[in-house]
Amino acid sequence: MNDRTESGGAADVVGSVSVAGSAPAVGRPPAGPKSGDARVGRARRPAPRRGGPGRSALRSGGWTPWLYLAPALVVLGGLLVYPIYQLGLISFFEYTQAQVSGGEPATFQGFGNYAELFGDPQFWQVLLATVLFAAACVVSTLAVGCALAVLLTRVRAVPRLALMLAALGAWATPAVTGSTVWLFLFDPDFGPVNRMLGLGDHSWTYGRLSAFFLVLLEVVWCSFPFVMVTVYAGIRAVPSEVLEAAALDGASQWRVWRSVLAPMLRPILVVVTIQSVIWDFKVFTQIYVMTNGGGIAGQNLVLNVYAYQQAFASSQYSLGSAIGVVMLLILLAVTLVYLRLLRRQGEEL
Repeated sequence: MNDRTESGGAADVVGSVSVAGSAPAVGRPPAGPKSGDARVGRARRPAPRRGGPGRSALRSGGWTPWLYLAPALVVLGGLLVYPIYQLGLISFFEYTQAQVSGGEPATFQGFGNYAELFGDPQFWQVLLATVLFAAACVVSTLAVGCALAVLLTRVRAVPRLALMLAALGAWATPAVTGSTVWLFLFDPDFGPVNRMLGLGDHSWTYGRLSAFFLVLLEVVWCSFPFVMVTVYAGIRAVPSEVLEAAALDGASQWRVWRSVLAPMLRPILVVVTIQSVIWDFKVFTQIYVMTNGGGIAGQNLVLNVYAYQQAFASSQYSLGSAIGVVMLLILLAVTLVYLRLLRRQGEEL
């Protein structure tokens, strides 16, 4: 569009206004828009263009999140991917103390280490004990954490602060220190628990079930603060009108949790459940310290301690690596199955 067209259009507009001010001519229709005006109107409309700067910006913006995540991905690749690769690689070779010292070359075994592992009856006993112990720890941790999270919403500020500080103190305590303290509490000779219960010199770590129960208490003690704080934050985000409506309907505390809070907190419960499964399935420090390396005759062994014994006590590093790979696959399978079940139920994660 040039200056001439614009001046012609302006002159037409001025002429139309002047004609409208005078008396209209008889038998003459009013003047319509000139062709220049139509051209001006069409010229002012932006024409859509394919493959313009908007699409190129979209394509270039797709890489922006990956650029921000690149440093973290590099760190995770160095700390997780490469060790897992080495773990899987060693599990396919014969790798003992002779190969570590350089006296003999590492020979490829294929799935020989896995065949030896699956043919060992002790492995299946330890696997069953690990699954049952981890399930008991997960259920107990979730029950204690969720109950205390609801309690935090019912007490005043001072008791709430005291409970939060005590829980965070337990959470921040190293596993070795916490295990040593719990051993002292349940010591047969000097422990205050036996004196309070009148059990005399009863040894909690002698029996298999009592030793697992003692370790379970310590695991729950150091794990429930994560569940409590996370669920408490989720409860505080629930609108108060929903809870007030449930209270007006006469719902009990258990009914409010089961029918109102738990469905609304399901994404948070998914996170804490998966985290608890991973942590409790690979417990090592508590079992090793509190049962002195797995209990009498290995009665309190779990997979992590069993892998440690095979790798370092027996110098069967390839067999220990195979146990580690099996643990990794089990945890991945449990996590994927759990997420798949939730997606079938229509849950947004």
